[in-house]
Amino acid sequence: MSYLTFIQAGEAFNKLNDPACRFIDCSYALADKSWGAAEYRKSHIPGALYADLHEDLAGPVQPGASGRHPLPAKEDLVKLFSSYGIDENTQVVAYDSTTGFMAAARLWWLLKWAGHDKVAVLAGGKPAWQAQGFPLTYEITTPAPKTFKANFRDELLASADEVLALDANSSCLIDSRTADRYAGQNETIDPVAGHIPGAVSKPFNANIDPQGEIADPAALKEYFAKDFEKGNTVFYCGSGVTAAFNILLAVHAGYPFPKLYAGSWSEWITDPKRPVA
Repeated sequence: MSYLTFIQAGEAFNKLNDPACRFIDCSYALADKSWGAAEYRKSHIPGALYADLHEDLAGPVQPGASGRHPLPAKEDLVKLFSSYGIDENTQVVAYDSTTGFMAAARLWWLLKWAGHDKVAVLAGGKPAWQAQGFPLTYEITTPAPKTFKANFRDELLASADEVLALDANSSCLIDSRTADRYAGQNETIDPVAGHIPGAVSKPFNANIDPQGEIADPAALKEYFAKDFEKGNTVFYCGSGVTAAFNILLAVHAGYPFPKLYAGSWSEWITDPKRPVA
């Protein structure tokens, strides 16, 4: 059985010794870029590798032109996934050390973009794994590399120009940041506050409870219902990371894979000609 959106801790534990399964720890904290790697070294799921949001799951920032977490170059992603020992038969399980799913969802999206469907996010993250008494280790494993065969799906992307040209009658633009940032309040991350005109607010964390439990697919289906009525749905956030989690939720609910404006708000505001609401 393949897992394509979420995988529960018990199901993931059953794959712990499966050579065709690769666990990847994506723990990361925006406030402390070294925290995730330190947390991984302290304890992780046995056999798990580490993917750093800033170093591995994002490309170099271009000041004044890109967002805070640009997409990696395609060739760099292929090298990364090959070094992780991922091929077309590999089931990838991505997880975070917290219940927020931020960077794990980014890895999930990047693999989907690269054409690898067999990837899922561990529901509840490492806390859910620990809560069931499943093992952790500090030992670091180096896998044998494999050939990752990419088939990039660029139709999953929307550029800034495409977002600017969206027709409200046939498209829905969704802002995945927290409601206060969407409203232009409490903006401490980006130099300009506000949102893209016409966007609706759907905070990425609205469907996660404090224990990391995700709303069931029926509730998610209802939550996103109006957003998918028009046929062309585009998600964005601050830098293309938390929007990936909203996309994961929408796909988990059964909706067709929507588009991501990967540059998101932090790229949008690099051009003063782009409108701000």
